[in-house]
Amino acid sequence: MTDRKNNISSGTPYDAVFRTMLNDCTSLIIPLVNEVFHEHYVGNEKIEFDPNEHFLNKQDGNLQERITDTSFVIYGDNPKNYHLECQTNNDNSMLVRMFEYDTQIALDQGEIKNNILEVKFPNSAILFLRSNASTPDKMQIKICVGEESLYQDIPVMKVKDYSLKDIFDKKLLFLIPFYIFTHESKFAEYNKDKEKLEILKEEYGQIKKQLEELCTNKEITEYTKITIEEMSNSVLENLARKYENVKKGVKDVMVGQVLDYEAKRIRNEGIEQGIEKGREELVQNMLLENTKISFIVKVAKMPEEKVQNIKDKMIREGKLKEPEKAKKAPNKGIKR
Repeated sequence: MTDRKNNISSGTPYDAVFRTMLNDCTSLIIPLVNEVFHEHYVGNEKIEFDPNEHFLNKQDGNLQERITDTSFVIYGDNPKNYHLECQTNNDNSMLVRMFEYDTQIALDQGEIKNNILEVKFPNSAILFLRSNASTPDKMQIKICVGEESLYQDIPVMKVKDYSLKDIFDKKLLFLIPFYIFTHESKFAEYNKDKEKLEILKEEYGQIKKQLEELCTNKEITEYTKITIEEMSNSVLENLARKYENVKKGVKDVMVGQVLDYEAKRIRNEGIEQGIEKGREELVQNMLLENTKISFIVKVAKMPEEKVQNIKDKMIREGKLKEPEKAKKAPNKGIKR
């Protein structure tokens, strides 16, 4: 499990949230990769992370450290390397850094055979938290060798391109902590206008409700749900720090509903556990009275297999005597 406090405090807050989601909700990477790289992973593939720290050999002989947001291998039919970067804004140095990262990743995994250095660049993409009309859908790196040119495509994913419906339909739950960026331009309005703020709060209430449904249906774990909520609040704290009404309004919805829902879940689980315990005690008492299993099944409303399992356990623990096997009559043969 990731130490979230340490993770959030390192680097930019949004990079830290990105890495926390990768480490603590690893299964959510698959739908993201399917979306940006047009893959068809089913969701149960093994993911193996590479070290984030890479060291570039400089011309003066010194090593310069580069830290990627993430690079990993997905083991599908064929293992594939991926490199993802989370970027708040586009800048001119982004492509340079992507090339440096990709080159070093390729070198780290390269092999020399028969005086040939073989390197394979990872499948790389950028997630932009902010974007505008000038933000491209794809970036490219052109590598020229003599008269030949090779282009490396770097697909771009923009948070603003995905509605809540898109996020849940495509299972892009990884984007939820960053969804608040789509409302950033209206923070001033929300902060002054209570009606508009209520609309935003209702939207986050819907996010909470859908996450709870996914958790109830066992499509995500309780831990994943809570991590998404915590990371959403972390992004909100930083992005809306100048807009107290916005920050408090959304946070109250997320945190308040978390507490209410957790209490309800604990209560319901306690009731269910109590009922189950009562049934088992009833079955045990009836078994001690040598009651027939067929009758116990009807009274306790419990599957016969489970009643038999309870009986076997009681016998193993010495609480119930094992029934004596009926003695077979000696075979005297057929009289003629």
